[in-house]
Amino acid sequence: MPTYQNIFTTVQAVGPAHMGPPLPAGNSPRSLTKTLSVPIFGRFGMAQIGPIYLGPLGIMSLIFGTLSINIMGFNMLAQVNWDPVQFVRQLFWLSLDPPAPQYGLSLPPMNDGGWWLMAGLFLTISMLLWWARMYTRARQLGMGTHVAWAFAAAIWLFLVLGFIRPVLMGSWSEAVPFGVFSHLDWTAAFSIRYGNLFYNPFHALSIVFLYGSTLLFAMHAGTVLSCSRYGAEREIEQIVDRGTGGERMALFWRWTMGFNATTESIHRWAWWFAVLCPLTGGIGILLTGTVVDNWYLWAVKHGVAPPYPAVFPPVVDPATLATGVK
Repeated sequence: MPTYQNIFTTVQAVGPAHMGPPLPAGNSPRSLTKTLSVPIFGRFGMAQIGPIYLGPLGIMSLIFGTLSINIMGFNMLAQVNWDPVQFVRQLFWLSLDPPAPQYGLSLPPMNDGGWWLMAGLFLTISMLLWWARMYTRARQLGMGTHVAWAFAAAIWLFLVLGFIRPVLMGSWSEAVPFGVFSHLDWTAAFSIRYGNLFYNPFHALSIVFLYGSTLLFAMHAGTVLSCSRYGAEREIEQIVDRGTGGERMALFWRWTMGFNATTESIHRWAWWFAVLCPLTGGIGILLTGTVVDNWYLWAVKHGVAPPYPAVFPPVVDPATLATGVK
């Protein structure tokens, strides 16, 4: 019996390449039918690479995704006068920005946000095609479609940030730019503009599910790895016998917490925690600026946050004056 204590896979199964089940009628042939065995990959997962099935949906997704990335890349390259060295050096600071506020939801000139619209359109099409590919592959294999719907939760947040909320706000300028630091700057400015996003209850729920899913993942992974010397990863055999790694895992949590998950329920918990993170986050972003203009004032009004102490004389908010600000 192996007695290893490692975060990597140390026992690798080596044998003839497995090509997978035959494809039903109406499917395209697999794109790459040759397989390759890479032992170093076996340290993290399966050593076998391939075969790969792309099909029409996968090929079209890659085409639209490549077009989107190229539009972003060439616009950023133009910003450094087509200098590849400066492109690499300044990559994190380069950005493809949405149209300015004066364009609203109209089609702007290409260099004033038109490229951003085109890149976003192609990227959205690519993601939706990839989602359809994942869904159809799961159905063809007789699996549930849990992975596809988890991916749909992430697409929901993506669409809220770049399409749904800007449309509701009446301006493409409300969307997120394509860039690393510009994305982070947008997030910081967004929070400041709307009175600190930390007071948004849906943002708080999103963080709960984010941290909760990482905690559940670490708990599950650590528990299984700690009993891998007993074959605990072979779940079907483990749950029906005594003295197995599966029973030891259950005993560990019952002895330390008084309650344990099962090999089925832990995955259901983790799936819901992970999926609810972008779902609640998207709801929080969608309500910001459309329903709630200042989350701090909202929190004060509903008794979530205390008001600031009256240190300075009262100041009248110009937005409450009938004449407005001149």
